[in-house]
Amino acid sequence: MNYNTAYNRVQQLKKFYKNLMWFGIISLIILGDDWFNDELRYQIFGGHLFLGIWALILIMKATSLFIFNGEWEKEIIEKEVGKNKKTIDL
Repeated sequence: MNYNTAYNRVQQLKKFYKNLMWFGIISLIILGDDWFNDELRYQIFGGHLFLGIWALILIMKATSLFIFNGEWEKEIIEKEVGKNKKTIDL
């Protein structure tokens, strides 16, 4: 991994962790407000829909950062190249 790739990966991780931190803070505010007002029911326009959409976006970002990262792509490419070499040799 060269310097530019590593730098870009660190920047992506930094943005993800900042976004995750802000999600936690905003979630505590919205859900804490509901808890203190004894309104523990689901409200579409009370911030819960916003938190749900934000959570889905964070899940997609986490999946792309930690599961389907560049290393995963390289491994799949190497496997496919290996399969192609075997079929060519036969």
